Amino acid sequence: MTIDTKFAIRTFFARIIQKYRNVKYRIRGYNIHPSVILERHLNIDRLYPQGVYVGENTLIASGVTIMAHDHCKRVKNQPLLVDTRIGARCFIAVGATILPGVIIGDEVVVGAGAVVTKNVPSNVIVAGNPAKIIRENIKMNNKAEIINWTIEEGWT
Repeated sequence: MTIDTKFAIRTFFARIIQKYRNVKYRIRGYNIHPSVILERHLNIDRLYPQGVYVGENTLIASGVTIMAHDHCKRVKNQPLLVDTRIGARCFIAVGATILPGVIIGDEVVVGAGAVVTKNVPSNVIVAGNPAKIIRENIKMNNKAEIINWTIEEGWT
């Protein structure tokens, strides 16, 4: 069996699994666009699921944590509930953490292991702890792939 055949088979089953995961999260109350790709082992806020918004064509990799509440900040003796938003055509890399109340713009790459503590504008790459902008003016397609970079030319 060729690598192309293996990849085609894997892609076929992955699409089915992705649809299942997406529906499961939406049934639980998360505001996730149907085109979002959710990988395994996610830790998405279970206390306030309706406060998590994810825009179209975004990819969230394994081990990502997205929070929409804060136990340390209290309102009437209850945890603070705040909306956390991720824009369209974003890529949230493995192990990233997005803290409560953060708004991430469209076409953003969040680096692996980054801790996003503040709002992020559109069309940037952020990385680090706390996450900081390391590249601006990026452009992404509907597969959350950077389109203004190539292996031959680098950044354009």
